[in-house]
Amino acid sequence: MLTRSGVGMAVAALVLLGLGAAGDYPELVALALAALACLAVAALWMLLRPDLAATREIRPERVTAGEPAFGVITLSNEARRRSPPILAEEAVAAIRVPVSIPSLAPGATSTCTYPLPTAARGVFQVGPLTIGHSDPLRLMQVGRAYNTYSTLFVHPRVRQVAPVPTGHTRDMDGPTSSFSQHGGIAFHSLREYVPGDDWRLVHWKSTARTGDLMVRHNVVPNQPRLIVVLDTSSRPYSEDSFEDAVSAAASLALAAIRDGFPLEVRTTGGQAMTVERGGEGATAALDLLAAAAVSADDPGLAALPGLVSFGESEALGVITGQPEAAALAVLPAIRRHVLMISLVQFLGRFGVPAPAPPGVVSLAAHSLDEFAQSWNTLVRI
Repeated sequence: MLTRSGVGMAVAALVLLGLGAAGDYPELVALALAALACLAVAALWMLLRPDLAATREIRPERVTAGEPAFGVITLSNEARRRSPPILAEEAVAAIRVPVSIPSLAPGATSTCTYPLPTAARGVFQVGPLTIGHSDPLRLMQVGRAYNTYSTLFVHPRVRQVAPVPTGHTRDMDGPTSSFSQHGGIAFHSLREYVPGDDWRLVHWKSTARTGDLMVRHNVVPNQPRLIVVLDTSSRPYSEDSFEDAVSAAASLALAAIRDGFPLEVRTTGGQAMTVERGGEGATAALDLLAAAAVSADDPGLAALPGLVSFGESEALGVITGQPEAAALAVLPAIRRHVLMISLVQFLGRFGVPAPAPPGVVSLAAHSLDEFAQSWNTLVRI
């Protein structure tokens, strides 16, 4: 394939050949023939393309926006001749990242490390890697695409914040029920012994009184379930305010996991993940929010009734942009079914928040840092 230089060389050769023949200038004809000879040599050079094997790794595969991440390519020359220095290209979403590949002796292996773009949050496909082969004069170039792909997760930025409030003073033992998970430290009731029970749980006074072997039924205490819902409809947001909203949702999710609350992270577009009490769900939550994107077809806050189970002790945190007041009318209908609703609105530069419905704790912010400061002040009062 001709490069821009090659196209210019071919056009110049034809023009010089035509002028030389028409004007009887042998010097111009000689220049034209020299240009055509260069093109012929370049075409022959294309037949000597390198035979390389390539593998790629991403280190690390998950970073926070702005943190460094690198692609690591290992190349092996499988040809019987030395490969020339090559400039390859790595595709990362719509960005082309240049990769310099050194000359390799037959059978030699080289590892190349290059930075990946991580300024923007998202889940990015890395690949394919295109290794181009060009002649010394850069008149022709051919490329071979290595269809190996990796995934780079760029997580949203987070701030240290308190979890979504429940409206009650937190009991470290927590309430219990017969449906609670067995094997905890909180006493729920006495029951008859069944084979396999720990003998250390035998309650001897009750055993002596009833004549049956009785044991303490201990369970894992229930804790209120925190639900963090991110509005992913396009109408309430600017580009910057949506990124702040995603970061706020990530901050609240990590706060819930850190403090041991059962957690659900949901978007109004239908994405969801769950972390049970004490679970290791931070990576899954951040992966979900890294992929969050606004959509004009997203129902927005109108989807909230379908995201709350109404059957458990739940506290709801809703993160949105600057919705119309009518969109917030859904919150009072949900309020009586949950312990508490917290509403966070991210505004445009000169935005004015819509008034929050009665019974909803509301906060408006223009930036992520303003949210974190105001949220911690509000929740910890």
